[in-house]
Amino acid sequence: MRARAAALLCLFCIGLIIVPAIAANDERYGYITVDSVKIQLENDTAHVDVHYAVDEGTRLIFFLLGKQDLKNKLLKILNYDDAQMQHINLSDAEFVVNDAAYSYGNGIYWYPAHQFNVAIPKLTVVTPQVVRNYTNTNLFPDGMGYFETGHLTETRE
Repeated sequence: MRARAAALLCLFCIGLIIVPAIAANDERYGYITVDSVKIQLENDTAHVDVHYAVDEGTRLIFFLLGKQDLKNKLLKILNYDDAQMQHINLSDAEFVVNDAAYSYGNGIYWYPAHQFNVAIPKLTVVTPQVVRNYTNTNLFPDGMGYFETGHLTETRE
C-alpha cells in the first residue's frame, strides 16, 4: 500500500514538472507572458512600450524584493543593447533606446531589422510616416526607412 502511494506521489511530482513545460508558449519568458510591444521611432531614438502579464505567484515577491529581476527579464526579451527603463509595473514597462536607428543626415533614418527573444503576439512599429503591425513574430524583418517631417521640405522652381 505504501509503495502504491509513493508511486502516485512520484507521478504527481513528475506531472508538476512536465505540465508547465508542455503549457509553455513562445510569448512566455520565465514568469512573464508578453501581450504586445509598440516601438515609436523619433529621430534615432526608439520608445518601446511592452505590455505583459506576470504569474500571480510572483506578485508578492515583487513587493518584497523589488522589480529588478522583472526589469532584467524584460531587457532580455526585448534584446536591445543599452535600453534605459523609464517606467515599470506589473503589467507594462517603457524603455528608451538611443541610437536605435541610423541617421543619414537631413532627418533621414533607417531602423534595422531586430530580433526579439520571445514571440511577440502584437508588434507595432510607428514612424512619422507609417505604422506597421505584425502578429506572432519574434523578428522585425527587413528594417525600414523614415524621415522626420520637419527636416525635409519640397522646393519647387
